[in-house]
Amino acid sequence: MKDNKIYLQITSGRGPAECCRVVALVLEKVLAQAGKLGLTAEVIEREEGELNRTLFSAIVSLEGSKVEKIIDEWEGTIQWIAQSSYRIYHKRKNWFVGVKSFTPNELSDIDTQYITYQTLRSSGPGGQHVNKTESAVRATHAPSGLSVTASDQRSQMQNKKLATERLLIKLSAWNEEQQIQQVQENWDNHNNLQRGNPVKVINEILTK
Repeated sequence: MKDNKIYLQITSGRGPAECCRVVALVLEKVLAQAGKLGLTAEVIEREEGELNRTLFSAIVSLEGSKVEKIIDEWEGTIQWIAQSSYRIYHKRKNWFVGVKSFTPNELSDIDTQYITYQTLRSSGPGGQHVNKTESAVRATHAPSGLSVTASDQRSQMQNKKLATERLLIKLSAWNEEQQIQQVQENWDNHNNLQRGNPVKVINEILTK
């Protein structure tokens, strides 16, 4: 089978610290499984959480003939059941994170008309090897405010292509994050209902 490449995003949906810890743990498990499957894996972006060893989100590039095994096992909403390690007496034991895969072809379907580009002086090694040309490129998506910078290549054109790809991944991940955030909010609303704090109190026999 021909090698495939996917981008896998893991997000807490801006959930609490416990969810951010789950993101980091799921990332570890995915990378470990990728290694066993002989896949090439690279974490291309990670957003650190507020506490040590937590992540709001992470995006990993996976390439190889068995990437489907990762997708089949991990894509979707992951529910992690465990007592909170940050709030000992907290009753909640269900923590949710979202896992979404993107292929390069899917990313090409995203409308790029709102993406603007800015060239930057690329930082490089010292001395005579410093890249003195503005080969680095920053790509910004105006509606969301998301931006990325690419300076990996010597060519401005190559960096523009790389920045576009990374921004499209980030946009797709951002959209997925909104969905998992809704899952978190629904769960919080459910918990609030269980704990009380009603907007209306009715003292009446429940009839069939």
